[in-house]
Amino acid sequence: QVQLVESGGGLVQAGGSLRLSCAASGRTFGNYAMGWFRQAPGKEREFVASIRWITDDTYYADSVKGRFTISRDNAKNTVYLQMNSLKPEDTAVYYCAAPGNFRVVLTTRNAYDYWGQGTQVTVSS
Repeated sequence: QVQLVESGGGLVQAGGSLRLSCAASGRTFGNYAMGWFRQAPGKEREFVASIRWITDDTYYADSVKGRFTISRDNAKNTVYLQMNSLKPEDTAVYYCAAPGNFRVVLTTRNAYDYWGQGTQVTVSS
């Protein structure tokens, strides 16, 4: 059974930084990818960033480009999201996700089959 466990959320002031981690267990993600999504109260879950394991290609939402960085550690089967210059509008529950097979597109919710439980990120102004 696949399990994704996020950690690293918290409360931070605007302009601050946080690093989220997502540890995967139950299978090897070396051939596929992992992604981060977020959901603010009353809004749809939206794509944040993703990384393709073999090529190390990364993809970002326009709203986080230049501020967030996704990376992974193959040996630990873990993906990270470094978030800098945080803004109040970044406040949301952040979820990591993984596809069950190769996907051409990694920026939509339906590309992912497995989801973590989420971690809260709150940015105060």
